[in-house]
Amino acid sequence: MARIGVDVRCFADGRRTGVEEYALGFLDSLFQMDQRNDYILFFNAFKNRHVDFSWIKKYPHVTLHTFNYPNKLLNLCFWYLHWPKIDRMLGGVDMFFMPNINFASFSPETKVLLTVHDLSFERYAETFSWKRRAWHFFINPKGLCQRANRIIAISQSTAADIVELFGVRKEKIRVISNGLSEKFTVLDRNDGNLVRVKEKYSLPYKFILYLGTIEPRKNIVAIIRAYNKLQKKASKQGDEELQKYKLVIAGSEGWLGEEIFSEAKASKYKKNIIFTKFIKEGDKEYVLNLAALFVYPSLFEGFGFPPLEAMACGVPTITSNNSSLPEVVGAGAMMIDADKPDEIFQAMQEILKKSDLRNDLVTKGLAQAKKFTWSKAAGEFLKMINRPIT
Repeated sequence: MARIGVDVRCFADGRRTGVEEYALGFLDSLFQMDQRNDYILFFNAFKNRHVDFSWIKKYPHVTLHTFNYPNKLLNLCFWYLHWPKIDRMLGGVDMFFMPNINFASFSPETKVLLTVHDLSFERYAETFSWKRRAWHFFINPKGLCQRANRIIAISQSTAADIVELFGVRKEKIRVISNGLSEKFTVLDRNDGNLVRVKEKYSLPYKFILYLGTIEPRKNIVAIIRAYNKLQKKASKQGDEELQKYKLVIAGSEGWLGEEIFSEAKASKYKKNIIFTKFIKEGDKEYVLNLAALFVYPSLFEGFGFPPLEAMACGVPTITSNNSSLPEVVGAGAMMIDADKPDEIFQAMQEILKKSDLRNDLVTKGLAQAKKFTWSKAAGEFLKMINRPIT
């Protein structure tokens, strides 16, 4: 039996980002599967954060240690003084698992396991705010990767980036793919929640959907330009069916979103472009089920939850042929060059006009999504920690 520390500071933000989604799905499955080891959770928040940790109460071998230090002060101590040691704050642990990069300091004998989601901050630094770039500079992800005894990469693409950009030995890296929440599924069309969510967000009857952070790296400008071309051609040809489709851009506003909103405002079809802003986590599966088509032409992804979630909900999906996305979506989505809006337009047109293609994508997408489960990810993690870690 081992004492395993776990960093759960990612829950302090209170937003269901990809990292928080990963931590919740992965840890819940891990705690359920592994009843032999003891897990000690490390959480720090200076202000009174109303974080729901009720889900861990069903696990007697899991305990939560909460600290209330000012985050900036604690991070400064970790970075400059290399103190305090997190393992000692928890009363001693054999190994410490970090579901994402963060400020930390450990005793030399503590084995550190680190999940790296992506190196977008290296590949596309210009799409991050100066505060976020400074955060990555001081946190020193390269040094953290070199300190870690094992690194979990969530895709082969991320694993290759860690080797190339950080010079980490590939033998130290284990690729363990993300899982997918079982709530993302094809819903009964008579489900009353579909009507509730449609009215809540004022969603149109027929729409093309983007769901994710509204920021440059997601390539939303290209979606708008592709939609403009789709509507222009539909109008020119008198295609009333295609003209009925609106474009819904849903998600929280991120960094440098001005160009995206300007592009939509300048569109001849701006009345058909709807920004819904933040979608509550409990509403996502309903919004996806209501969509006719999901479009996600991101410039770079370490994994890419949104297209996989859309596929699991039976929505035909368009995504990019770059980074990790091809290995995640497989044959279950139509892939395009993210730098070519014309390809996005052509894909939109083909899927909306050809029922056979649409049905084929739905069938293959559902099959591909079933390959990703949190129990499978947790099982791979347990195999790793049950072997000697040097």
